[in-house]
Amino acid sequence: MSGVKNYLSLVKFSHTIFAMPFAIIGFMLGVQYLHQNQIPFENKGFIFVAVIVCMVTARSTAMAFNRYLDRHFDKLNPRTAIREIPAGIIKAEKALVFIFINAGLFMTTTYFINPICFYLSPVALLVILFYSYTKRFTYLCHLVLGVGLSLAPIGAYLAVTGHFDLLPLLFSFSVVFWVSGFDIIYALQDIDFDQSQSLYSIPSYWGLTKALNIARVLHVLSASFVIAAYFQGNFNLFYIGGLLVFIGMLFYQHSIVKPQDLSKVNIAFMTANGIASIVFSIFVIASIYYQISHDPIIASYKTLTQ
Repeated sequence: MSGVKNYLSLVKFSHTIFAMPFAIIGFMLGVQYLHQNQIPFENKGFIFVAVIVCMVTARSTAMAFNRYLDRHFDKLNPRTAIREIPAGIIKAEKALVFIFINAGLFMTTTYFINPICFYLSPVALLVILFYSYTKRFTYLCHLVLGVGLSLAPIGAYLAVTGHFDLLPLLFSFSVVFWVSGFDIIYALQDIDFDQSQSLYSIPSYWGLTKALNIARVLHVLSASFVIAAYFQGNFNLFYIGGLLVFIGMLFYQHSIVKPQDLSKVNIAFMTANGIASIVFSIFVIASIYYQISHDPIIASYKTLTQ
């Protein structure tokens, strides 16, 4: 049991709360599309479970690979030296096996969803694994991480519908800038270490104050896309409630993290963004469910069958 806990800690399983809710939003958007176009959807349960499995295994692959690749840097950094690989809790070779197992499970699961998900699965893996290299040559690494996590809503939508659409893409763009912004805030903790090791990040390149300003701009962009999604999706008041919480949490994390005081970075990173993701998704899913259940076609069908 302790071994399982170690691997869950290795991939920071609790951080799944950032992208998983957006994957479920993508799934529900796909369900809504099928309902609106009167397309049968007989495998809801299987597809939903498959989306969750893909989300967990893809993220575990990326996170474990990042820990494997950065193990030498992590050993030198006092903040990260306690991580499983540098601390010797998990051997590097076993972490590599864990990576291959999760990547294999991810691709196998996409095979049973639909052809487009399977064909794009290597591309998805390439994107999320590529992030681990970016800190070695570009300070735009935060955006690459955002792109990796942004695959969640559009990937789930593809699993249900088999095609791309604008609405889930708006949520994906929101995730890109949201994740990039809070990753910049998180990277403030390692600014001195990154500079000493010639590692690239926006904080190490631009400094504390400019990095926070860039994060603010990215979060404004993120908020803009979820607002655009409101109009594109013709959502109801449930969505507005979630939108206010999401934007409120963006404001909150910037209000507690200052260039001269980084003591609340972890609160901003984990608590504020966790609340933003979970509460926002609950309201959005409620809005989608309400729209589906009150669809005129479904309502007329219920009337006929009563």
